Amino acid sequence: MSPRYLLPILLTLPLALSAFAEEKAPQETFLEADAAGPDFAVQGEYTGEKCAAQVIALGAGKFHIVGWSYGLPGTTDEAEKKVEVDAQREGDKVTFDGSGWKGAIQAGQLMGTNDQGRTFELRHIVRESPTLGAKPPTGALVLFDGTSADAWAGGHMDDRKLLFAGTKSKQKFGDFTLHVEFRTPFKPTARGQARGNSGVYLQDRYEVQVLDSFGLKGENNECGGIYSKIKPRLNACFPPLSWQTYDIDFEAARFDADGKKTKDAVATVRQNGILIQDHVDIPSSTGGGQPEKPEPGPIQLQGHGNPVFFRNVWIVEKK
Repeated sequence: MSPRYLLPILLTLPLALSAFAEEKAPQETFLEADAAGPDFAVQGEYTGEKCAAQVIALGAGKFHIVGWSYGLPGTTDEAEKKVEVDAQREGDKVTFDGSGWKGAIQAGQLMGTNDQGRTFELRHIVRESPTLGAKPPTGALVLFDGTSADAWAGGHMDDRKLLFAGTKSKQKFGDFTLHVEFRTPFKPTARGQARGNSGVYLQDRYEVQVLDSFGLKGENNECGGIYSKIKPRLNACFPPLSWQTYDIDFEAARFDADGKKTKDAVATVRQNGILIQDHVDIPSSTGGGQPEKPEPGPIQLQGHGNPVFFRNVWIVEKK
């Protein structure tokens, strides 16, 4: 699926991911890959020569494929979405036919032919964030390292020594750099905000959304968005059950002696090592965030009814 073959292709399918975002379906939930079924092995990212694809599992053997020219988003500035097509699994083979392309996914290979007879071949890959497992620098405060949830109000670990979503740090912070690792569940039959919803709240006021947004457009209510305010520069979301990272640089809002805000909060966010928010001004608190005030605030790992887990959380305060 090289660029010269993809360029003539238009997104002709009426069904886009936004169209199925509101569908209702029973919500299967998987926390580990070895129990996630045959669809999990197919979903994910595929790369070939100057081309790539993201395969999104939709449950019951159904998939949506997003084809990219040049490479996956975040791997090259030239990455460009070119084609979308639906697919169906029968046994160990997934087939697709649409937008001028037909082919199959089997044994970790995505192969196909367009209506001009051009062929392409991609292989299944697994990306890993370059900051995964990052060690806290000198002077950092470790908020969670798998040994204790004592730094968190009502914090709980599971038997895998992971931190459940739905807790706030006991300590409050002003300006800081924060490292967080998170994992969303595999919920192939869920849609939209039901698909692994959580969030990292800065000062308990400003939410950086956590969601399984793999393969979606990258809106302000999807993963990496400053919730409802600012969409990410690109969708850097890995597939569900991948460990992902947020590295966040945060400057708190400023207030004068009378308590009037003089400067918005500012955040820079890297997801999986990819710059997705670049020194963005946050005009007000977001979602369920607390009102803006001069005082510092805690880090909240939002509980939103989904089994989202965190690990390796540390923070460096700026004095």
